Amino acid sequence: MPWVIGASCLALLAAVTVVQAAPSNPIASLHVTSAAVESMMDFYDPVTGRWQPDAPWWTTGNALQALLDYMTKTGSRQYMPQVNNTVVIQSAPLPWWPSGDGDFRADSTDDTGWWALAMVRLYQLTRDPKYLTIAREDEAYIYSFWDNSTCGGGILWDIPTRSYKNAISNELYLKLTASLHNNIPNDKFYLSRALQEWEWFKASGMINSANLVNDGLSTQGTTCINNGGTTYTYNQGVILGGLAQLYMATGDQSLLETACRIADAVISSPLLSPNGILTEPCEATETCDPDGPAFKGVFVRNLDELDNILPGHPYRRYLNDQVRSMYTADRNSSNFYGLKWAGPFDQTEIARQTSAVSLLVAALEG
Repeated sequence: MPWVIGASCLALLAAVTVVQAAPSNPIASLHVTSAAVESMMDFYDPVTGRWQPDAPWWTTGNALQALLDYMTKTGSRQYMPQVNNTVVIQSAPLPWWPSGDGDFRADSTDDTGWWALAMVRLYQLTRDPKYLTIAREDEAYIYSFWDNSTCGGGILWDIPTRSYKNAISNELYLKLTASLHNNIPNDKFYLSRALQEWEWFKASGMINSANLVNDGLSTQGTTCINNGGTTYTYNQGVILGGLAQLYMATGDQSLLETACRIADAVISSPLLSPNGILTEPCEATETCDPDGPAFKGVFVRNLDELDNILPGHPYRRYLNDQVRSMYTADRNSSNFYGLKWAGPFDQTEIARQTSAVSLLVAALEG
């Protein structure tokens, strides 16, 4: 029984729980997930502290997040030496952007956001306050690029040019501030910033009439409008995680309703879920750049976070469907996974493998 797009997802949950709730997926086992993580670690370079050092910098922050999610869900501490090595090396001033010193800074605000969220997860894993301190320093860096001169607010994406209000930087900032609030007793500061971000984002127009998030805003004089940019899967994902965190902070049911409408739109989209399998738009035209293969993993990670707080876990079946397809059609004999989860397997690289790990971790019970 499909959900009705636009209806209250919470009102429908009780009606579809029996149909939508899925049994455990035997493919998404600890053994299969651990094997994928081991293959992901083949890309790790201890000298630089990066996964596949020639890949974009943010993809190491994303791989770190996937690894920390795995350790959090399974209780493993096997890879803590690599985690500590990465944090020490990559939080130092970067050759191309030397302003960081003990935190994560680069020339676009979204790059910092990925690392900051990984630091929140590392704090949750270790309870070492130094990681929360890093995340707070990263938040301050990102917020320094909040700009009221265009579009009525919002975080700027490109730091050197002070330009472009886009979805991903603002979604990451929403999730970061709400997550900080949820990990700091008696906090009001980060909650106020999370609410400021959500009120701006909600009114920005980036969520289109089909309940999907376009890439960003175009400026026309003093007016900013949805630019109609690609509905990348990671833009649909991070907003789900941000809304889930903000819901946990406020109890505002409308946040879950918005999140469910976006999630339902992805699942019912012939572009993003053809034949029920999550697909990055660039796959159809074979035009994925080095970033694109990482995006689906970001979506399923955040869909899992949303699903975990919803009664009946309505998105569990969808996650399990992705695992079954990826494992059977998009895996080689060495437990590497390719770009298209519907198959066939094409090649190995860190963004593809990180997405696979994030999916397998999302589908794990725990």
